[in-house]
Amino acid sequence: MRRRIRLIDINIAIVKRIFHLRFMVAGWSRKSKIMDKIIKKTVFEHDGTYFVPNNDSVKNISSQTIDMNYYISKPDMIVVPSDIIKSVINQAKDIVIMKKCLCRNSTECTDYPRDLGCIFLGKTTRKISRKHCVEATPEEAIQHLEKCEEAGLIHIMGRNKMDSIWMNVRPNEELLTICNCCPCCCLWRVYPNLSDTIQNDFYKLPGVSVSCDEDKCITCGKCKEVCFADAITIDKNTAKIKEDICIGCGSCSLHCTTGAMKLNYEKEDVESVFEKINSLVKI
Repeated sequence: MRRRIRLIDINIAIVKRIFHLRFMVAGWSRKSKIMDKIIKKTVFEHDGTYFVPNNDSVKNISSQTIDMNYYISKPDMIVVPSDIIKSVINQAKDIVIMKKCLCRNSTECTDYPRDLGCIFLGKTTRKISRKHCVEATPEEAIQHLEKCEEAGLIHIMGRNKMDSIWMNVRPNEELLTICNCCPCCCLWRVYPNLSDTIQNDFYKLPGVSVSCDEDKCITCGKCKEVCFADAITIDKNTAKIKEDICIGCGSCSLHCTTGAMKLNYEKEDVESVFEKINSLVKI
């Protein structure tokens, strides 16, 4: 019996072959306005994505601490950043979890689990090949998210045209991506290479800020190495954060060995995040 080959299988094989070119291709968007328009139109059109830090990266939380064993459904129940994702998951009727992370599988990552794949929400998930994903309840998706947290992954949530392309599913306005990202292999490490027009569709979570305690900083450079936005410089005495560039991924705080880098989270304007997500994707 001849095995059926789907376009998603071909696309996965292609991505694995060309994944090492991602930084170069992203850089093309800065080389000319024409290339910028082509790349944005082809793979970023109508996108909008939030960086959501790992809860363990949050050192200071300016909100009331409450019992975490609750059904998160309202903005006033948000305590830590991942609660925002959990709230969105709880609204979804159609959920799938990918069996493998496309990025880590493409690079054959040995530092982070390859089996902790993306979570996708929305009606378009019904069209994703079940060879590569499993259907999930909100509770199962949240459990998966928590496993990703424990593994030291950060999150990127939003509408990504690129995902609808490689999985060969439409419409992408009914597909929300929750990507669980490592600092070594994630596609979105290309963020600093992208043009300003494309970067404008990536958002820092409201209420997130990062600071460095100079007394604790040993200038090891680990924070600079793992920063998704290339927003950190190292001088003789301490790490410096470029606030206008920082996207609030929290990777610096998560990997700082001395506790010098601190991500602060003040629960503010949470409603704007839900409004933005709802304007981008119908789940």
